[in-house]
Amino acid sequence: MTDEMRAKPRIEIHFCPGCRWWLRAGWMAQELFATYGDAIAEVALVTADSGSFFIQIGDAIIWERKADGGFPDPKTLKQRLLPFIDPEKDLGHAAEDPKSAT
Repeated sequence: MTDEMRAKPRIEIHFCPGCRWWLRAGWMAQELFATYGDAIAEVALVTADSGSFFIQIGDAIIWERKADGGFPDPKTLKQRLLPFIDPEKDLGHAAEDPKSAT
C-alpha cells in the first residue's frame, strides 16, 4: 500500500446479509465512488449482526439504520461524509439542503 493510499479515508458499510441488504450496500458504495473517486482509498462491504446497517469512516459512525430511522439516500450520505473526505468539494445539487430550498 502506498503512502498516498494510507492518507485517503476508508469507508465501511456494515450490513446484515440475512436481511439481504448487500445490494443496498453495494449501491451506496457505487454512489460514493462516483462522487468521491480518487479522494477515498476504499469502500469496504462488511457483514454485520442481524438487522444491522451502518456506515462509518474511521471511528465515526456516519449513518446507523436504527438510530437514524432507516436507510440514507445517496445525497444525505454524501453530505455527511463530506467533512471527512473533502470539505472544499462542491457536491453540486447534492450539497443543497432541501429545507432551505425555496
